[in-house]
Amino acid sequence: MEIKVNFIAYEKLNGLSMEEKLNFILKEVEKGQILVLEKGLTTEEQAKLIEMTMKDINDGFVGIEMESYMEERKSFWQKLFGKSRARMTVVGPADKLKTVYRDKDVIKAVIKAR
Repeated sequence: MEIKVNFIAYEKLNGLSMEEKLNFILKEVEKGQILVLEKGLTTEEQAKLIEMTMKDINDGFVGIEMESYMEERKSFWQKLFGKSRARMTVVGPADKLKTVYRDKDVIKAVIKAR
């Protein structure tokens, strides 16, 4: 069984609106893809992606697994508005990707082949 991991450059998603970005991610994950986003999602984008995923769960799609390295330092504006962006985000189908360990420097995940 072949396992594919797609590394997505920041530039690919940077020009998209939040809805376009999240739709792209969700469609890829629904196809069984595991994505590593070079520049991660904001906390707001992560929450919205989870919300969108909950609406799409059915017999053929079990949901997502998502982990991120969050920024260590927040800028003045991030502190003021409560937004922070992940340095990197890993997202995939919940039945293929399982996080086994996470701290501020390491995400260890198991990718399951069907």
